[in-house]
This record gives sequence, C-alpha cells and structure tokens, in this order.
Amino acid sequence: MPHMWWVVAAIVVVGLVAAYLVWTAGRVERLQGRAELAARALDAHLLRRAAAAAVLAERRFGVELYAAARIALDASPDEREAAENDLTRQLRGVQLDPGDPACGAVIAASRRLALSRQVHTDLVRDARSARSRPLVRVLRMGRGQEWPRYFDIDDPTLTVPADVPAT
Repeated sequence: MPHMWWVVAAIVVVGLVAAYLVWTAGRVERLQGRAELAARALDAHLLRRAAAAAVLAERRFGVELYAAARIALDASPDEREAAENDLTRQLRGVQLDPGDPACGAVIAASRRLALSRQVHTDLVRDARSARSRPLVRVLRMGRGQEWPRYFDIDDPTLTVPADVPAT
C-alpha cells in the first residue's frame, strides 16, 4: 500500500509537467501568431501613410515627397525600412497644416503608425523572449516558424506647429 502513494505522486508530477509543457507550447504559438498579426497591421498602416503622403504630394508639395511615397509603396520587404525612413524625413521637411484634410490624413496616419509600431515591437520582444527560453529551445517548440523580426524605423510621429491647433 505505501508503494501506491509513490505511483500516485509520480503520476501527478508527470501530469503537472505535461500540463506546463502544453501551456508553454501554446503560449509560444500564441505570441508568435500575435507578432505576425501585428506585423500585418504595421504593414497596413505603413501603406496607408504612404498613400496619404502620395495624395498630399500630388496636391501640394511636389516631386520629392511624391517620389518618397511611391518608393515606400513599391518597396520590397528588404528595402522597406529604408524607404519608410526616407518618407519620414521627407514628411518632416514639409510644413503640414492640420486644417488641410490631406495634411490631417497624413498626420493621423503617422500617429496610428507610431502606435502600431510600438505594439509590433512589444509583441516581437515578447515572442522572441518566449522562444529564447532554454526549455522552449531544447524541446524546439517554435520550430517551423521564423523568428519574429523588429521593424526599425524612425519615430513616424509628425510634429504640428505650435501656432496651429492639432486635430
């Protein structure tokens, strides 16, 4: 009869370890999925800002801003960060009036992009942290999925002149 308790205790320990491993694998998978969704949302916000900048450039500011917006819209994934940084520099170089609907659209898109980039960065950090834990690496829980990548761009938030009220 005393040996029966050892068996029960061993079964409980194995059950707890299995539950922990299943929970950890699920967490790694969820974080990976959330990072991928955040990357898609970030991409959508990048496209919206570039499109709004192209419209603004067509109406008001001309060739350089339009070229930077088109390059950002047409950039391949490897060239995307550089193109977006160039677009941000071009947008900072022009005087944006929040009263103008086209300028307001660019400013709003830039604010949403900044928030989306922060969310993406946080989720990538969490996913990479979860995947770099020793138990996860030893059991190869993240295999078959690429490591999430950071999207490193300048802060896309545009400043509004002090004498003009923000929208």
